[in-house]
Amino acid sequence: MYGIKFLNMVKKAFPCLSSPSSFYSTSPSSSDSPIQALFDLTVSTFTPSTSPTSPQSIQKLSSVLDNIVPADVGLQEESEEDDRGHGFFGFNQLNRVARWAQPLTYIDIHESDSFTMCIFCFPTSSVIPLHDHPGMTVLSKVLYGTMHVKAYDWVEPAFVRRNLGPNHSEVRLAKLSVDKVLTAPCETSVLYPNSGGNVHCFTAVTPCAVIDILAPPYNEVAGRKCSYYRDHPYSTSSFGKSIKQIEGKEDEYAWLETIGTPDDLYMRHGEYKGPDIVVHG
Repeated sequence: MYGIKFLNMVKKAFPCLSSPSSFYSTSPSSSDSPIQALFDLTVSTFTPSTSPTSPQSIQKLSSVLDNIVPADVGLQEESEEDDRGHGFFGFNQLNRVARWAQPLTYIDIHESDSFTMCIFCFPTSSVIPLHDHPGMTVLSKVLYGTMHVKAYDWVEPAFVRRNLGPNHSEVRLAKLSVDKVLTAPCETSVLYPNSGGNVHCFTAVTPCAVIDILAPPYNEVAGRKCSYYRDHPYSTSSFGKSIKQIEGKEDEYAWLETIGTPDDLYMRHGEYKGPDIVVHG
């Protein structure tokens, strides 16, 4: 019996999840549509969820996902000249309310014990803050628009320090894995449980959409709970002088502090209007 549904996880993480959005086009159903082909390959790749997944299988799935375009999932590309945000580089730091005035939209395509397939639509300058995917493999493809991705992997063995400041919180050392801007069309990004940027943050430079495949899906009962983080510079004095020998430059490292779900996240549930997906068996 499946535990906690990913959509329920999203609703729990984003209390402001509201009614479906209205900016999707309707595509005819097709048993041989690109999204059906992607779905079928995803099923064979990750079912059952206890089976090991080879690098070759992930590469094959990535190649199919590379070719998915907005129309394949019933999306219309948003205009880059919208006025729903301030842009990635033009954001006024004093106006945080305006930054979050427009919600992200979450679209559930399919969910099973083995994986979740979903879409996130971002208005300009919206953010999904640093969060993790414990024990999960995640494939992400930007469908349209431009997005900044910043991602870390934990330094192993775990190196934990206690904040010397007033709140005495714990922080854990992580190394920067990805810090780049992605513009569609682009290749699929893949993260693994211990590599590829398992703790990551998305920031919309323009209106954009991302299709995700998460395997296995979030499930608190199974220990796959989404946690949020705040990153601090490695050299910050509030965590004391590090005694760990690091490889590379200091600016490639950061201390990650676990935080609660950010209060200013705003997400709504959108309706999937792409081709129907046939679930076999």
